[in-house]
Amino acid sequence: MSNSHVANVLAKRTLLLAAAAIGFAQTVLFAILAPLGREIGLVEVQIGAIISCSSLTLFLVSPLWGRASDNWGRRKVLLIGLFGYSAGTVMFASVFKAALLGYLIPITALILLIVTRVANATVMAAVSPSANAYMADITSIKDRVKGMGAIGAAGNIGAILGPAIGGLLASISLLTPLYFSVLLTLAAAILTLYSLPELPKSKAVIKRPKLKYTDPRIFPLVVAGVFLFMGFAIVQQTIAFRFQDMLGLDGTETAKIVGISLMCSAAAALFAQMLLIPRLAVRPFVLLRISMPMMMVAFAFMALGQTQGMYLLGMCILGLGMGLAGPGFMAGASVAVSSEEQGAVAGVAGACPPLGFTVGPLLGTYLYSIDGTLPYWFAFTSYALLFLFTLKFKDK
Repeated sequence: MSNSHVANVLAKRTLLLAAAAIGFAQTVLFAILAPLGREIGLVEVQIGAIISCSSLTLFLVSPLWGRASDNWGRRKVLLIGLFGYSAGTVMFASVFKAALLGYLIPITALILLIVTRVANATVMAAVSPSANAYMADITSIKDRVKGMGAIGAAGNIGAILGPAIGGLLASISLLTPLYFSVLLTLAAAILTLYSLPELPKSKAVIKRPKLKYTDPRIFPLVVAGVFLFMGFAIVQQTIAFRFQDMLGLDGTETAKIVGISLMCSAAAALFAQMLLIPRLAVRPFVLLRISMPMMMVAFAFMALGQTQGMYLLGMCILGLGMGLAGPGFMAGASVAVSSEEQGAVAGVAGACPPLGFTVGPLLGTYLYSIDGTLPYWFAFTSYALLFLFTLKFKDK
């Protein structure tokens, strides 16, 4: 076994563990943010604004980090993201703690939560493009979908464990899952520091021209990615309110049931990425087309459901669809450009989810404040239009 092969295996394992840690941290936050926000006196749209502002930051800076990984090296940028995420989450949790203790009035808490979350997002944005570009560097074009799928699967393993463990920790306090996620991402950062090999400079440290969102090679995927994640963000940001209001739950009970629903959704996505994608010999754009009708069914369940079981089933179907769509989107962007543009395209592709999450939470919470079913019917319609849009473009 050659040294380069051993180095690639070690690199892949480290990347997957880092992705799992971030997946854990993200799902823990979405499980507790809605009940936490209500505990300190925030309303739905204000809670959505926290996610939207941080997501807008991710959208703006992700391409910068993607190009930085081309120039500075994947490992360095990934380390910045992991250590920065850990530090930023401590600041974010500290503001919530002060508000829960009564030291901050709701409007002051909201401003500080947005500021700390935006600061956190600025460095957190380094993780996704650097990790995906690193994976692209060490995989062939033939294995690119599998490589991106593996990162997605690792993230979903973390997303499965996050709500499960977070739900248990929430019984101690709603902030305990956040503190635990800090320890986990810090451990991933230390592991990356000592275990992730540095790529040769010929691959990692060469200045490349800027890749535009409107580049015809990737523009259809950019449009699809933004709408894809906008619909997903609408559900993810409103499902806690739906559970709490329809089932009459308190904050801790809401965190637990939302944790279970996110765990089921992530498990379905993991099933798609580990078992379905390797057996589906289809091009990336086809995965997007397959996933659209599935997720439309999920949105209908969310709108029409009256019971916990129907909501959980809807989340499972949604997870299955996203498990197909996510790797299809990332791999489609990767294979559309040259090997010299992998960092840049990873940054552009990595900016699409944040843009979707910039619009989705604000729009979803606003629609929810009017009627509890509106967010899901809006997402249903958006995906129907997206499906028609994808039919117009060839998967090259």
